Amino acid sequence: MTRNLLLSAAILCLLAVSGQAGEIKIHEWPTEFIPQELATFPVIMDVGFYVQVLDQDKLTIKLQQKSIREYEGCTDMVVRCNFDLTLSCAIAATGAVPGDYSCSIAPADMSVPGGTATICAKLKNASLLGVPGGTSNLHVATVTIKVVPR
Repeated sequence: MTRNLLLSAAILCLLAVSGQAGEIKIHEWPTEFIPQELATFPVIMDVGFYVQVLDQDKLTIKLQQKSIREYEGCTDMVVRCNFDLTLSCAIAATGAVPGDYSCSIAPADMSVPGGTATICAKLKNASLLGVPGGTSNLHVATVTIKVVPR
């Protein structure tokens, strides 16, 4: 019995002395099958760019008349992000109401973790000829939000 204990102790000593990272060299496994540490490896990952507009399907910009041929409207957009970014916008008219369309966004620069930006659309020189009076919620343009890291 004592001999087996001495043999086990000797084997464990050999494991401690001869074991190098990634290799085990022994002739017999210890009396009990005990897991032996063989190697360690680092775990790494790449973190991508993440930006999200919350509730974007609920956002609309409703133009309100400012003068006889000028309209303007704004909405707030909540953004979450994992990088500092710059926002910009572009506007495309649908052709339903001809005129000069423009958009703006403030603040354009946003830092982690995000915040609220106000998007505004303007229509100047609106030509309402051919649009029936009393028309509600007519889709006249689409605003596209763009993002770039800064």
